[in-house]
Amino acid sequence: MSNQPQLSLKKLYSGKVRDLYEIDAKRMLMVASDRISAFDVILEHPIPEKGKILTEISNFWFSKLAHLVPNHFTGDQVRDVVSADELALVEGRAVVAKRLKPVAIEAIVRGYLVGTGWKEYQRSGTVCGIELPAGLQEAQQLPEPIFTPSTKAEVGDHDENISFSQCIEIIGEELAVQVRDVSIALYKAAVEYAATRGIIIADTKFEFGLDEDGTLTLMDEVLTPDSSRFWPADSYQVGSNPPSFDKQFVRDWLEASGWNKEPPAPVIPDDVAQKTADKYREALLRLTQ
Repeated sequence: MSNQPQLSLKKLYSGKVRDLYEIDAKRMLMVASDRISAFDVILEHPIPEKGKILTEISNFWFSKLAHLVPNHFTGDQVRDVVSADELALVEGRAVVAKRLKPVAIEAIVRGYLVGTGWKEYQRSGTVCGIELPAGLQEAQQLPEPIFTPSTKAEVGDHDENISFSQCIEIIGEELAVQVRDVSIALYKAAVEYAATRGIIIADTKFEFGLDEDGTLTLMDEVLTPDSSRFWPADSYQVGSNPPSFDKQFVRDWLEASGWNKEPPAPVIPDDVAQKTADKYREALLRLTQ
């Protein structure tokens, strides 16, 4: 499959991974490509079958968590909205989704102290301005999951962590409280299930939109290795950052390459791309089989 499927439907938007196409005023086709981004730069080398794996994982979670919040599915099948000769371009990597008004923040929930949160905690004892107990170690589970929203940047820009009060300024208090509470409920439910499959979900990012009635709706992707940090429970150890089922493999290679994190990124070798694909597939199999 090409990295950029050419469909006769009108393209609405091209993101780091997903492309959106217009079906009609209320529906769109969301297609997950094999593109991968690291450090907010889209890499030249696609990850084999990544779009299909992400779609399958997302669809699994959308279904599993549907009792907690409405989601973007319309109930329509891709084959009903795409011509037969174009179906092969998107089969397995596309869904028919509602056209929603996006909520203008990224809804991030952290359950473990890692990544930028760990760096901030070392400096100030806080994560996104939230005070945490003293003496926590890297990768340690937090007493309770915390909601740490960020801005929603354009492609190529960096998302910025914001405080809950800044989140309220952007989207209003009532919606901010709803997004926070729903996000934490989704995270807790996912953590509980993933634990039965030997996976720790350290943190994750949700995207929400509002339908024409103003109903909060889960959209885009959910609990994939692109939007979450999955750790194998059997190698988890407090005090060190465990290996994860995601693009950390690519990030580590890029870090070691000496790249300055400005576009263009170096071309990753085929074996690094394949090993990254294997990590994604392992997450899918562990979660769904």
